Amino acid sequence: MDRKELRSRWIKLITVAVIAIYVALIAWWHVYVPRDDFALQSPGADNRPEGSTRSVNDVVIGEFFMHYNEEATGDGNADASGDNAATTADGNTDAFGGRWASFRGGESRNVIANNDLINTSADDYPVLWSVTTGEGHAAPVICAGKVYFLDYDEQLSSDALRCFDLATGKELWRRWYRSPIKRNHGFSRTVPAVGDGYIITIGPEGHVMCCDPLTGNMLWSLDMQKEYSTEVPFWYTGQCPNVDNGVLILAPAGEEVLLTGIDCLTGERLWTTPNTLKFKMSHSSITTMTLSGKRTYVYTGVGGVCGVSAEKNDVGTLLWSATKWQPSVVAPSPLQISADRIFLVAGYGAGSALLQIERAGNKWTAAVREQYKPSEGLSSEQQTPILFNNLIFGILPKDGGAHREKLVCYSPQNLHTPVWTSAADERFGLGPYIVINGKLFVLKDTGELYVYEVADSNFKLLKHQTVIPDGADAWGPMAYADGRLLVRDAHNIKCLKIN
Repeated sequence: MDRKELRSRWIKLITVAVIAIYVALIAWWHVYVPRDDFALQSPGADNRPEGSTRSVNDVVIGEFFMHYNEEATGDGNADASGDNAATTADGNTDAFGGRWASFRGGESRNVIANNDLINTSADDYPVLWSVTTGEGHAAPVICAGKVYFLDYDEQLSSDALRCFDLATGKELWRRWYRSPIKRNHGFSRTVPAVGDGYIITIGPEGHVMCCDPLTGNMLWSLDMQKEYSTEVPFWYTGQCPNVDNGVLILAPAGEEVLLTGIDCLTGERLWTTPNTLKFKMSHSSITTMTLSGKRTYVYTGVGGVCGVSAEKNDVGTLLWSATKWQPSVVAPSPLQISADRIFLVAGYGAGSALLQIERAGNKWTAAVREQYKPSEGLSSEQQTPILFNNLIFGILPKDGGAHREKLVCYSPQNLHTPVWTSAADERFGLGPYIVINGKLFVLKDTGELYVYEVADSNFKLLKHQTVIPDGADAWGPMAYADGRLLVRDAHNIKCLKIN
């Protein structure tokens, strides 16, 4: 046998030996039992929080509740100070009777007019209390001395309706449920609606929850994805609940249902509008208007704009629609600027449009009379403009030309030439704004508050204050009642005393 043949045999023997050892190890690994005293344990024995592995399809809306005693401060970071009124043991504050009960307040105008005196002195507004939140933009509502807002606990993967005392900032209770989602420019971004006997929220994934506003008791719930096959928008649900005379007006924009009316106290489905238009859900909210003498629910969905009857004799009937203007992403709500005209705005280059509504008996038509780019006139990316004293206020988007991100004012009769603009160094990003007793409050999206005196053609800056140091993404709408202004950025809600 020569050397070459001998070497070949050795290689074969070594290869066979390695394979045999490898097969033996695998077989041993499969049959070996390191210990034989394992015992089957009952579910929950590992002390894992209930529902922490729940999938989106297994959500049980409102399943958990926590009530805090008189001394509790909720998440431990509410800092109460100032001349607050005394509260009762359950958090009721008899001295507070004001309301900011829904998105954009009473009549959905983002304007409040009452006898409250607004402090316009040079002194900073005191911060009475503050609360740290999960990352999001969901703004609060105020009712009878209580503050409510939707929050998201990332550690527990949970939506939570939280209730606080307006005077002290103490958390009173929270109702929450597992809803696992990933961060996408924050989580929660909708404003609740509170009324006599109910508070209604819409979570990021379209979960509707209704609770008793005093006790936090669960009343009813609705999953729009399951019931209506709703396609939730990319940045989660932005639609805020619209309540009209005790009826929740909702736009699931699902396979079969466009709008629906639901009894706020019982959850009973009262009427539906078939989705013959095949609109999909947008981030915009429904607005109630009176157009050509008829009360109408106006909704801007993905696919166009529509008007649905809000009157008892034909409630839910589709009156008109317009599909010429249909941005792929729309967050602001439609704004009525006259008896038969609606102003529409959207971001991401969509610009603005002016919709004309005409009625001849029972026949309705809706036509786009103007449509223009963001740099050609009044536009807005995120906030809904305000109509006040026959002027329209807004903040132009980043692609708004020379006045980009400025606070601007236009006449409804001329949407292309501004009546007034803020100074060159007064730019606000995507921040919110509100009119309180003739004063225009504007929050820069970095947490700086500006207060202007509203005039016909020239506004006066009254106050400038940093209210959220190192603020980030202060996009959530402001809320006001009883001399308290609530502002927020992506991580904080603060209560300012402004009277």
